[in-house]
Amino acid sequence: MSESRSALIFANLNKDDAGHAAQIVQAQLGDREWRADILAFHGPISEYPDFSRYGLMVSLGGDGTLLYAASFAGPLGIPILPINLGTLGFVAANKMDTWAATFDSWQSRAIEASRRLMLKVQAYRGKEVLYRGLALNDIVVSSEGSAHMIRMCLYVNKECFGYYRADGLIVSTPTGSTAYNLAAGGPAVHPEISALIINPICPFTLASRPLVIPARSPWRLPLTTQKKQAQF
Repeated sequence: MSESRSALIFANLNKDDAGHAAQIVQAQLGDREWRADILAFHGPISEYPDFSRYGLMVSLGGDGTLLYAASFAGPLGIPILPINLGTLGFVAANKMDTWAATFDSWQSRAIEASRRLMLKVQAYRGKEVLYRGLALNDIVVSSEGSAHMIRMCLYVNKECFGYYRADGLIVSTPTGSTAYNLAAGGPAVHPEISALIINPICPFTLASRPLVIPARSPWRLPLTTQKKQAQF
């Protein structure tokens, strides 16, 4: 069996019956001549499999499980079939009684995988790298304490695009536009549009409104507080 017909079932055991659901999905994929391995977890994964061996990842959980799976699958271009076992699933829309039909339609090429934009982020303090990672939904810059305003200058294509005084700033992908961005008054954007949403959180002035910029525009967000400086 080729690696392209190998699937990894990414099962969040914090969800009810996720272990049993993973066995059902594994068996049904086997009926379709796909080899499926199960990666079950309660918290952060300590031992990683060779993700490049798989041609498909099946996430069992909710939107949070899908976002976690995307951090591994995204850099390798592995498609994800999300199955929602949670109470709310904006992105993970399939259920246990519908995922097989979606899989069959994808395998027969009746439907295509939806290509989603992801954010690549690096956070610095001076020259020290604090964090590197990928995000399918959004990146949030905020103060350490509650209700502490921070000052930021947004640079787009190396030019200062505007200044912000706010509790924080959300940089959202179209996929994440219906999450924190929408709750903070930002626009809902079609998930396959190539754009980013810049949305200040509780800005000091009414003139600071959400912005939509081209996705390929590199951005940088130096921020200053009374205690420290960081650059994003």
